[in-house]
Amino acid sequence: MNKDYIYLDHAAATPMDPLVIEAMLPYFSEKFFNPSSPYAPAIFTKREYQDAKARLARCLGVMADELIMTAGATESVNLAFNAANGVSLISAIEHDSVINSAKARSEVKLIPPMKNGRIDPNTVKKMLTPDVGFVSVALVNHELGYIQPIEEIAEIVKAERLRRQENGEPLPLIFHTDASQAAALIDVKIKRLGVDLLTLSAAKVYGPKQVGLLWVRPGVTLKANIFGGGQELGLRSGTENVAGVVGFATALELAQKRRSAEVKRLRKLREELVKDLRQAFPDMLISSDMKKSLVSFLNISFPGIDAERLVFLLESRGVLVATGSACAANSGTRSHVLASVGLSESEIDGSLRLTLGKLNNDENIKRAGEFIIEAVQAEMKRTRR
Repeated sequence: MNKDYIYLDHAAATPMDPLVIEAMLPYFSEKFFNPSSPYAPAIFTKREYQDAKARLARCLGVMADELIMTAGATESVNLAFNAANGVSLISAIEHDSVINSAKARSEVKLIPPMKNGRIDPNTVKKMLTPDVGFVSVALVNHELGYIQPIEEIAEIVKAERLRRQENGEPLPLIFHTDASQAAALIDVKIKRLGVDLLTLSAAKVYGPKQVGLLWVRPGVTLKANIFGGGQELGLRSGTENVAGVVGFATALELAQKRRSAEVKRLRKLREELVKDLRQAFPDMLISSDMKKSLVSFLNISFPGIDAERLVFLLESRGVLVATGSACAANSGTRSHVLASVGLSESEIDGSLRLTLGKLNNDENIKRAGEFIIEAVQAEMKRTRR
């Protein structure tokens, strides 16, 4: 990528950390062996693969044999929904992979969010009827960045599960969270969250794309997605992606080590960007909750302005931004997330999702703010002719 670009779309993809690349490189050359082969070099490679899974497990506070490695978050989500029975209760602002996986397997109920993007645990409690067998709420929303009260929802799910057991009701109840957007900047320890299934993506923590995992609580039964040689407990057959998993482990360890400092740094950058934009546009709509969202997220709207035109204008100035999730933008549809939190069509059409990360600093954030202001002012002038 041209080093002159200012990248403000870290929620879509993150560049691989140089230390991650360094850790992966041997597995493309001298350690290329298939871990299932019987000779010594392959056995050694398998041990290193298992060690990488153990490192990932330590980051999550779980056991390595509870992790199923996949080709990214979307596959992990699809595998998770193989445990679904009965009605699936999911938030209305979930990623398309969750919504479509749920619809493909069962009847779906959508939990309406509050105006700021929060999923109210009390609403979950009211909607958790006896026919619901699967609940899924993302830890961090992929467009607004809201950090959901997963621990509170988990307690409600546990209470309902206990009630069913005491009353002899056979339908199991499972709680899944997609933590893909969260892992770089907040704690994703399983014990704290209290969920039964958890999805993570290496691509969101400066690791390799097409590498993910699904943590499965012991006792949760899954059906296989991919059949073959029986790898990953028979749930996801195929030759192990040793380089990818080693890279994932390195990336997640680095993220945990750097988290505190990075949160402070990104919070400051976001505050500076908001201050500059707000000074130029006092009526600018900020959809991200500045207190309860991930510090890297800023969803803003300029009603009456075509955000897609802004994206192209900003790219011509070297600023890369998004109008929503990469999946929604690619399909050319309006954001169901922003519609669910009550934004009008005009507000949705004028919305930009800015997500900060490692590639940002004081200087380029200042320049990005200036370019965004220039682009919006130019569009305002054009539309008023």
